[in-house]
Amino acid sequence: MGVVQIHLQKVIWLVAMVVFVGTLMLWIMLPTQTYSQNWSPKIKTKVTHTAYLGSQGYNILIFTSPVLLIATLGSLFLHLGRTNQPNENNSNPTSSEEGKKWWWLTKLRRPILVKASPLGIVSLIEISFLLMFLALLVWSLSTYIHNWFASITPQYTAMLEVKAWQAKLEDSAVILGVVGNICLAFLFFPVTRGSTVLPLFGLTSESSIKYHIWLGHIVLTLFTAHGLCYIIFWAVTNDISKMVEWKYVGASNVAGEISLLAGLIMWATTFPKIRRKFFELFFYTHHLYIVFMVFFVLHVGISYSFMMLPGLYLFLVDRFVRFLQSRNKVRLVSARVLSCGSVELNFAKNPNLSYNPTSIMFVNVPAISKLSWHPFTVTSSNGLEPEKLSIVVKSHGGWSNKLFQMISSPSAIDRLEVSVEGPYGPASKKIFSHETLIMVSGGSGITPMISIIRELIYASSVLKIKTPKTILVCAFKNSADLTMLDLLLPISGSEQDISNLELQIEAYVTKEIQRTTEENSINPRVISFKPKPSDSPISPILGPNSWLWLGAIIASSFIIFLIIIGLITNYYIYPKDHNTSMIFSWSIQGTLYMLFICVSIVVTSSAAMIWNRKQIDKQKIHIQNSTLSSSQASPLPGNHNIELESFPQQSLIQGTNIHYGRRPDLKNIILGCEGSSIGVLVSGPRTLRHEVASICSIGLEKNLHFESISFSW
Repeated sequence: MGVVQIHLQKVIWLVAMVVFVGTLMLWIMLPTQTYSQNWSPKIKTKVTHTAYLGSQGYNILIFTSPVLLIATLGSLFLHLGRTNQPNENNSNPTSSEEGKKWWWLTKLRRPILVKASPLGIVSLIEISFLLMFLALLVWSLSTYIHNWFASITPQYTAMLEVKAWQAKLEDSAVILGVVGNICLAFLFFPVTRGSTVLPLFGLTSESSIKYHIWLGHIVLTLFTAHGLCYIIFWAVTNDISKMVEWKYVGASNVAGEISLLAGLIMWATTFPKIRRKFFELFFYTHHLYIVFMVFFVLHVGISYSFMMLPGLYLFLVDRFVRFLQSRNKVRLVSARVLSCGSVELNFAKNPNLSYNPTSIMFVNVPAISKLSWHPFTVTSSNGLEPEKLSIVVKSHGGWSNKLFQMISSPSAIDRLEVSVEGPYGPASKKIFSHETLIMVSGGSGITPMISIIRELIYASSVLKIKTPKTILVCAFKNSADLTMLDLLLPISGSEQDISNLELQIEAYVTKEIQRTTEENSINPRVISFKPKPSDSPISPILGPNSWLWLGAIIASSFIIFLIIIGLITNYYIYPKDHNTSMIFSWSIQGTLYMLFICVSIVVTSSAAMIWNRKQIDKQKIHIQNSTLSSSQASPLPGNHNIELESFPQQSLIQGTNIHYGRRPDLKNIILGCEGSSIGVLVSGPRTLRHEVASICSIGLEKNLHFESISFSW
C-alpha cells in the first residue's frame, strides 16, 4: 500500500470516528431537558417546516444519516486497505521497542473474565466498553425517571383521573421501552457479516456475535418489562381493553404485543442448552426477527423508528447481497477424504476473490437440506491457492455425517450441488505482527490453524519474507484424528513448501496411551467431481472492488429511498397531514416506508450485481478452461478415488512430536516462550479456550497477545 493510501485511510478513519462520537453524544444528551427543550425544537423547526421529508426528516437527519455515512466511509477505508500484503511486514512491527511502547494496549486486550458465564472470555477493553454502555443505559433510565416523574403533579393526575403511583407506573413503562430502543439501535451491527462498520473498530462479525447475544438479552428484558408494566397499568385502571387497541394514529398496542411475542419466542431458543441441543429450532425461530421488527415499526411509528433503523438498514443490505450470492451453484472440483471422518472440499475460486486466514464460509447442500446453512472455516490460502478455496467438514452431527457418507461411499457421486455465502473474515493479517506464534487447537478447532499455516507457507516460500516462529499445539481424542495434519499442505503441496517455515508441531492424543490403530497410516483419498458448465467458481458478487460497490449500494439506495419518500410525502401525505402526524395513518405510512426501503436496497444491489456479472462471467470461462485442462492432464480421468502419496505426511511427521495419553502442559508451553511479541491463538472446545485465556490473563508477561477463535453462529 502506498504512503498516500495509508494517510488517506487514516483520514477516513478519523472522520468516521468524529461522526461516531458526535452520534454517541446525541444518545447521551437525548434524555436531558437541554436536548428536549433547546436542541430538538430548534433543529425540528429548520428541518420539518418543508413538505419534503415531513416530521420524520428530523430523525433521518440526526440519527440515520450519520450512521450510514460511517458505513460508507468504512467501505472506502476497507477498499484502501485491501492491498495491504504481508510483505509490508518484513520487519516485525512489534519489535522489542514497539512491544514496550504498546504494552498497555496488549494489557487492555488481555482477558480478565474467563468463566463469567454468560459473558464468556472478556478482555479488559471489552469489559470497559460494556460498563460504559451499561452506564449509558443507567444514565438514560435515571434521567428520564427524574425528569418525567417531576412533571407528575396533582393537577396532572387529576386531569388523567389516575393516582400518582399509577401515573409513575405508566411513565416507567414508556421509559423502559425507550431505553430498550437504545440497545435495539446497536443490535444488528454484530450480525452484519459483510459489515463496513465493525472493521473500523478492529472487529469482525464472527468475533462480535457475543455482543449481539448480550444486546439481545438486554433488549428483550427491557421490552418484556415495558409490556408487563403496561398490562399492570391497564389492569389497575380498569382499562384492559387497550390490549386489543390498534390506533389509526399513535402507538398500536396490538402491534407491540405481536412484536414482543415474536421476540420472546426467539429469546426462548437462544439459551445455550436449547441452542446446542435443538440448533435447527434456534435457527428457524430466529427468522422471526422479521415479524419482530415489522410490528415494532408499526407499534412506535416510522418517524421514531428512524432512530433504531440504521443498524437494520445495513443488515438488510448485507442480507440481500448474500441472498444474491447464494443463488449461484458453485463449482466443487474435488474432495480429500480422511480416515478420521473428515473431508476437505475444494472449490474453484475466482482469483479476484480475496480473503484472509481464519475466514469462514456458509455452505448449503440442497441434497441434504434446502434450508440449512452451516459455517465452516476456510482452510486454503488466498495467495498459495489463487484459483481454489477449501473447507474441512468433520462428521459430527446429522448434516455433516450425511455429507461425509455421500462423498466417501464406494459409489461416489459425480457432482454435488452446493451454494455458499462468503467468505467472511478479518480485514488484516495480524499473524505477521508477532515474533512467535503459538496456536492451540482441540479437535476440529485445528481448521483455522490450517489456513494460517498455509498463509505462512505462502509468505515464506513465495514472497520470501520473514515469518514468525510457529508452534502448533493440537489435541485429539484418537490417533486416527492425526490425519488432520495432512491438511496442513494443499493437495498440490510439496516438501519444499514447508521447508522454509520454522514450524514445530506438538500433537497430543488424549484418549490413547499408545498408537493402537493403523487408520492414521492410511493416506487421504482424493475424489474428483464433474461440475456442470453452469456451476460457477466462488466469486465476489460485487466484483474485485466489492467494498467500493458495497459503499455505493449503501449510499445510492439511501438516496433513492429519500427521493421516493420525499415525493410520497410531498404529494400524498403532506396534503392530508401537514406534518402534524395526527391525521395520516401511522400503520400505512410505516408500511409504505418499509416497502420503499426494501425496494431501494433490492434495485441498487441487483443493479450492482448485474454490472459486475460480465467480468465475473469472463473469469468463469477462464477458470472452467483451466479446470478442464487440469482434469485432462490427470493420469486418472473421471471420478476415481486417488490415493495420495505420503510425501506431505512424511515431511510433517519429521517435525511432529506425538504425545499419547496426556494433555498438553499449556502453561509451560506458553509462558516458556521468549520474544517481545508472542501471539497466542486458541480454537476448540470452551474448556480449552478458557484454559488458555486463564494463562494469558495471569499478567506475568507483557508480551502475550491473546485471541480466541470461536464461531457461535
